[in-house]
Amino acid sequence: MKIVDFHCDTISQLYDIRESGENINLRKNRLHLDIEKMKKGDYMLQVFASYVDLGSNNKSLESCLSYIDLLYDEVEKNKDDIEIVYTYEDIIKNIKENKMSALLSIEEGGVCKGNLSLLRNFYRLGVRMMTLTWNYENELAYPNGYFYNKEKDERKGLKEKGFEFINEMEKLGMIIDVSHLSDDGIYDVYSNTTKPFIASHSNARSVCSHQRNLTDDMIKKIGDRGGIIGINFYSSFLNNNYKSSDISKIEDIINHIKYTSNIGGIDCVGIGSDFDGIDCPLEFENSSNMQLIYNEMKKSGFKESDIEKVFYKNSLRLFKELL
Repeated sequence: MKIVDFHCDTISQLYDIRESGENINLRKNRLHLDIEKMKKGDYMLQVFASYVDLGSNNKSLESCLSYIDLLYDEVEKNKDDIEIVYTYEDIIKNIKENKMSALLSIEEGGVCKGNLSLLRNFYRLGVRMMTLTWNYENELAYPNGYFYNKEKDERKGLKEKGFEFINEMEKLGMIIDVSHLSDDGIYDVYSNTTKPFIASHSNARSVCSHQRNLTDDMIKKIGDRGGIIGINFYSSFLNNNYKSSDISKIEDIINHIKYTSNIGGIDCVGIGSDFDGIDCPLEFENSSNMQLIYNEMKKSGFKESDIEKVFYKNSLRLFKELL
């Protein structure tokens, strides 16, 4: 079963490990994801995030550019197996040539510093998706953890620049990603856009009450708009009884797929592993064993056509519309 995964942090991990002096590459490494593991796992497309931590990085723009440069360099070395894509047609071309696809995203809209020209230049560099925040307030919006203050009637959603950015992203054809965004911010995106948007790596809050997960109403709205929710494999987002060090279980991943599809429809569900951005052990170890999830979904009663939607067809439909 072919796979599209909306989120991994592999590139920023590779960069940081190299900076520490270790020789590591995208072809074969000790991380959750590399090209050889992707081939074994039957990947069609991986979204590679340039993840920047504003809390510890005072050169966010430079770091983001370095991560993008690293991805281009690694893909060039392995161009017989994988190529960077910019349009839906590029993805289809790679499928026909039996190549995997890499799509660029940014995880932290703060790297743009509220400057639309930087957003447009990132688009010119090939970035086709961006989260508006990570875990810190920035020029665009407030992240998860900021909630509506009823006493003060104070909302913590998008800022003025954030509204400008989502308007420009829709014009450009850059996918808006609301994972990590505050609840008010997600509703601001919904109310002020017309195209589908995604939560690249978020789960269902009714199943696991973590603030990073989505309420039923958010799931419905993303689904009604034609967007996609990529189910995250992090143990803390899967089960209320889990700690971040507990193993991520396939059963719990499937529970979130089931619940999300029941609330928002099967067409709104995808994969958003968060490989190399999560530090918990995985029952299936790494990306090479993703077909174990397919096998368990079949055993749990999912129709083949619905598994195809979750694994790649919903994503292709979204890319066809937005890219």
